[in-house]
Amino acid sequence: MVLSFAGLFCFTIYMIILYTGNGKGKTTASIGQTIRALGEGKKALMIQFIKGPWKSGEDYFFQKTKNFQIIKAGKGFVGILGDRLPLASHKKAAKDALKLADKKILSKKNDLVILDEINVAVGLKLISEKDVLKVLKRIPYGVDVILTGRNAPKTFIDLADIATEMKEIKYKFNPAKQGIEY
Repeated sequence: MVLSFAGLFCFTIYMIILYTGNGKGKTTASIGQTIRALGEGKKALMIQFIKGPWKSGEDYFFQKTKNFQIIKAGKGFVGILGDRLPLASHKKAAKDALKLADKKILSKKNDLVILDEINVAVGLKLISEKDVLKVLKRIPYGVDVILTGRNAPKTFIDLADIATEMKEIKYKFNPAKQGIEY
């Protein structure tokens, strides 16, 4: 959110940044923003709404960094890649993740909070768009929030200060390549 006073000067209270689309790179872009924030001495947190307990490259790298934490709040991919958990388990995890996100955002202990795959959690109806908007409308001064995931709702796009759509042009890795996609 940007405030302007009679065109004399502008300052940012907080920003909502959104990465969506069918192309690769949404989480990666949020990690790039994290590196920039950490370089400026800021603290950051990523709450993952879908990705499960397995480790990926960013987990190994950032476990050595004290100013960035990744919380894997999801139970894994929903209904694909051998998922056998009941939908209720995924819904509970996503609701708990949203409550945690609200608490962490309001605490102001992190300058940047990434809600990774939150758009997917909404699209799968694990959490409601309305409940996410309640959290986003309570962002305090000095906390920036990044939303990632395919199929961002229009309300999230409208609310965002920066919205980027990743478009897939070519994708030929099957299975996914370690160190590139995870």
